[in-house]
Amino acid sequence: MNFTEPDHIRQLRDTLERFVEKEMPRGAAADWDKHNHFPREVFDKLARLGVMGLTVPESYGGAGRDILATMVVIEELSRRSLAVSVPYIMSACYAGMNLVECATEAQKAELLPKVVDGSLVFAYGWTEPDAGADLASVKTRAERVGDSVRINGAKRFCSGAAISDYIYALVRSGGEGDRYKNLSMIMIPPHTKGVTITPIEGLGMKGAATTDVIFDDVEVPFDNVMGGEAGWNNGWQMIVGSGLDVEKLEVAAIGIGIARAALDDAWAYAGERQQFGKTINHYQSIQHKLADMKTQLHAARLVLYHAAWMANEHQRCGVETSMAKLFATETARSVALECQTIFGAYGYVKDFDAERYVRDALLLPIIGGSSAVQRNNIYKWSGAYA
Repeated sequence: MNFTEPDHIRQLRDTLERFVEKEMPRGAAADWDKHNHFPREVFDKLARLGVMGLTVPESYGGAGRDILATMVVIEELSRRSLAVSVPYIMSACYAGMNLVECATEAQKAELLPKVVDGSLVFAYGWTEPDAGADLASVKTRAERVGDSVRINGAKRFCSGAAISDYIYALVRSGGEGDRYKNLSMIMIPPHTKGVTITPIEGLGMKGAATTDVIFDDVEVPFDNVMGGEAGWNNGWQMIVGSGLDVEKLEVAAIGIGIARAALDDAWAYAGERQQFGKTINHYQSIQHKLADMKTQLHAARLVLYHAAWMANEHQRCGVETSMAKLFATETARSVALECQTIFGAYGYVKDFDAERYVRDALLLPIIGGSSAVQRNNIYKWSGAYA
């Protein structure tokens, strides 16, 4: 086995490291976090690097499907700011991957080039006040009215709805029969009449603000149903496809980025902070914390990139992606909290990035399927090993 990153991945990392240092300085990232601001101008510059097209076939102007490279982009951006990395996911993954896998040919031809140039962003409108892990229980309803679809209902924790071009909404479109065969996915522009978006103030993940969304007699063309006629009442199959596996990897990659940043900052701080006449990295307790953080991070990256490789090869990888999501996000939380411990009181104040790492990392074991859900998946889907 060869664990060396290919040349194109190393070159991509180098390009992104330079981009982050030039276009996403620490001071700017802190300001985006403080004001819950999405830096559109930085996002547009990122798009010009060509990285939006890493989930889009060359026939639509993309670079071709490369899940490993996509995770690298998410990791590198997340080292500095989720205000850029999360919108990147909303474009390249939420929009790009779902369109590639589920859209009609007409939808692909119209929308995938917009993913590539960075002008198309999807927000997931899946979770509801009474539907989280159990997505098949959504109550938002859609009914066909001629050539249109009318939507009524509410979505919760719809991150980035206000900066999106479409809310990619899971709706109940059929009767009360088989709940897995009466769901559809609909692309709803957030500025459509009847859509109300209300911000939800949270601890972290600033820039792609979390929101409540209400649909009150919202009408969109039937052409906005993902997959067209074939997609009507077939939304569940769109959710449980490979896109769900990659969504888990996206959150894991965010975790790796945050953990890397936290470890780098803690390592540097330990070499600068002096107590009792010497820097604190001379004390074994600090050395052991840093050693454990580095080991956890290394293991988490191996789990993530192995699962990403499997996904890219179209291998069945539900167990592996759940393990990656579970381990990487729990690692991010652990490493961020240890970073804060090493910084001491300075890790608790907003003048230091360590405080932001903790706020962002605390969210990761919750979103994209909680750690409990991932443990359930790993056990349930590993029956062959029992």
